[in-house]
Amino acid sequence: MKVVLFCGGFGMRLREYSEAVPKPMVKIGYRPIMWHIMKYYAHFGHKDFILCLGWQANAIKEYFLDYNECLSNDFVLSSGGDALKLLGSDIHDWTITFVDTGTTTIIGQRLKAVERHLDGEETFLANYADGLTDLHLPDLIDFHRRRNADATFLSVRPTQSFHSVMADESGRVRGIQAVTEAGMWMNGGYFVLNRRIFESLKDGEELVEEPFRRLMAERRLVTLRHTGFWCCMDTYKEKQTLDDMYARGHTPWAVWKRPAAPVCPATVATSAAAVVVPT
Repeated sequence: MKVVLFCGGFGMRLREYSEAVPKPMVKIGYRPIMWHIMKYYAHFGHKDFILCLGWQANAIKEYFLDYNECLSNDFVLSSGGDALKLLGSDIHDWTITFVDTGTTTIIGQRLKAVERHLDGEETFLANYADGLTDLHLPDLIDFHRRRNADATFLSVRPTQSFHSVMADESGRVRGIQAVTEAGMWMNGGYFVLNRRIFESLKDGEELVEEPFRRLMAERRLVTLRHTGFWCCMDTYKEKQTLDDMYARGHTPWAVWKRPAAPVCPATVATSAAAVVVPT
């Protein structure tokens, strides 16, 4: 399956970290978060990528044009530096299509802009390119197929330290609870989509707004609930968290370094609940 990555946004909440690169290019360790996501998909055999570029597209193009395999692979240097032998490789069997989808284009229209590159793909994968997970990806794909859905997305528990508030019209608070304890689920940004999604996606529409509501009404939208690891690098604080995990060698998203664990059936459920979308 081809993998569509939405990597053209401004990443405003990370601009304090860097104004020179788009959010998917912000690094965790030696490599950008987008590389970690691509490596995740490649581990499960999905190595044909379509990059929906926008703001600072040149940074992404130049990164892959100048790609240095030595940064994340062992190698042997000999003959006084004249001979180099790689002991591993990351992207030698990847296919990457770079598509300029506009600087201010919304996600739904970025997807429409690459429709022609999905010819022959009955089902494809998509991702916001800023979130990491340890999900066993084949389970998400199998879930999508067994439910005969047009669109499937991963649901995760909120990780932010906010509180939900219930109040009456006078403003008197009737309840307050941490969102992590409120039984809420949010869109985790890992999608499995059928080509029929383009029949529901109209000009000017966002992916998870009007199209997903139409699919909900037709009972063609499902979600897989995942209680394992998931983290979105949406803010500088979340980047620091991922940096700390990487420094400690605790990288649960790096499924390519160990056998993938199957999803527990108890965590699987379908839902037509409202979607919270990271931006």
